[in-house]
Amino acid sequence: MPTGYFALVLHAHLPFVRHPEDPTVMEEQWLYEAISGTYLPLIQIFEGMQADGVPYRCTVSLSAPLITMLTDDLLKTRYADHLDDLILLAEKELERTKPEPQYHRLAEMYHNRFLSLRHTWRCHEGNLVSAFRRLQDAGGLEVITSTATHAFFPLMDRNWAALRAQVHTAADLYEKHFGRRTAGMWLGECGYVPGVDELLREVAIRYFFVDSHAILYADRRPVYGVYAPIYCATGVAAFGRDTESSEQVWSAKHGYPGDPHYRDFYRDIGFDLPLDYIGPHIHPEGHRMYTGFKYHAITHDKLHDKWVYDPDAARGKAGLHASHFRGNMEKQAQRLAAGMDRPPIIVSPYDAELYGHWWYEGPIFLSDVYRQLHFDQSVIQPITPSEYLDRHPTNQLATPGTSSWGLKGYGEQWVNESNAWTWRHIHAAGERMVELARRHWGATNPVVVRALKQAARELMLAQASDWTFIMATGTTVPYATRRFNEHIVRFTRLYEDLTKGAVDEPYLASIEAQDNIFPDIDYRIYAT
Repeated sequence: MPTGYFALVLHAHLPFVRHPEDPTVMEEQWLYEAISGTYLPLIQIFEGMQADGVPYRCTVSLSAPLITMLTDDLLKTRYADHLDDLILLAEKELERTKPEPQYHRLAEMYHNRFLSLRHTWRCHEGNLVSAFRRLQDAGGLEVITSTATHAFFPLMDRNWAALRAQVHTAADLYEKHFGRRTAGMWLGECGYVPGVDELLREVAIRYFFVDSHAILYADRRPVYGVYAPIYCATGVAAFGRDTESSEQVWSAKHGYPGDPHYRDFYRDIGFDLPLDYIGPHIHPEGHRMYTGFKYHAITHDKLHDKWVYDPDAARGKAGLHASHFRGNMEKQAQRLAAGMDRPPIIVSPYDAELYGHWWYEGPIFLSDVYRQLHFDQSVIQPITPSEYLDRHPTNQLATPGTSSWGLKGYGEQWVNESNAWTWRHIHAAGERMVELARRHWGATNPVVVRALKQAARELMLAQASDWTFIMATGTTVPYATRRFNEHIVRFTRLYEDLTKGAVDEPYLASIEAQDNIFPDIDYRIYAT
């Protein structure tokens, strides 16, 4: 038995953004950038370790909106066109940078990279959900999912039917795509409120994740802190985040991604080059945007006079940081194991998009961590939460505290002066959905059933924590506000039509075509 366990958790989530009516909506780029920057590179490193016989173990959470977008034919076609355009731009960059050897070398790097990504994309026929399923079936990954639209549960506990719908709908969608029940569930924003575990038990979920203070402030003192899970009264396990290992990556001051040799995310030729050159590869109205071609290193304390990125130096740093991360985990496990009757489990959850999209060298770092854990030591063993529960089925009984992993640890990120106005609409719509489900429980009219299912979709899309998060952070606030209002307005119109007994079928068909998430949703879950 090892001295300690390491459970890496990568949570992959994006808001549901799909605009068949307008291919130029800039927010659709979020998905394309994440596929190129994170999802395809992660698949490549996982497949590489599998081919090399490295027994990695990693938990990947694919949110329900992300699963839907990754399997949507329209978005897959648009991404394939986007990738072809990146290769076309890379070919132009090879010509443009010929007189500048340092930049030309990077242009060659990007040309090879995007060709490699396209090869991986085509090998999986554009179905990355199927790629993750194959990796899970091979034994390296444990793929789980999240609540249906990443709703923030602690602010929704006045309507448990709405919470139940989020849990059941997500579990059903996962089973449809992965051929099995999800073993765990990522609660949106790690937002836990006592009682949620009862809903998870209903769909046979074994575990979920919370931030460290949810465990430390449980209703009784956790004997092993966050280094062993606790069982809720329902038997569902809660795993707590280890801040020590997480901050080595996340910390703004000391985190690895801030090393000056790593690639700078913000310097991009989409902003640096003349519009007449870069114009065909950015927004057709001339709005500057990221292209993925970034030629500079972070270069501490310098905004404009930056070093030219050196991929060899960055590659070396990734290996050194992986060694440092591994070494610290070994010391941590040895220190903790002295006071425990089992190996401590170090749970390190991250937004998946950190690795590759924001931190370009992140996937290389992860690959090096796993390879070093396999070849260079015997103290730490990678593990998934399910494997841990199989090995150590006896754990302390306690109820975690209400919590999140957002700003200050509770609900401030999702209810403050910028977004508090949304909640009255979310609560009112949720109560109306319960009313509709109870009134129309045995509906047989096909149009009425379609309207009820679409009303449930619009409610869930309005409940997404993404909109209130964006309003709080001040990034793309007009888009988030518009999306929230659209879903509330559509829900309200459907509610009024159903109440009057006269559904506008052309209108219903138009919003079904646009908000086509959860095709098999059962609106009757709201009547429970």
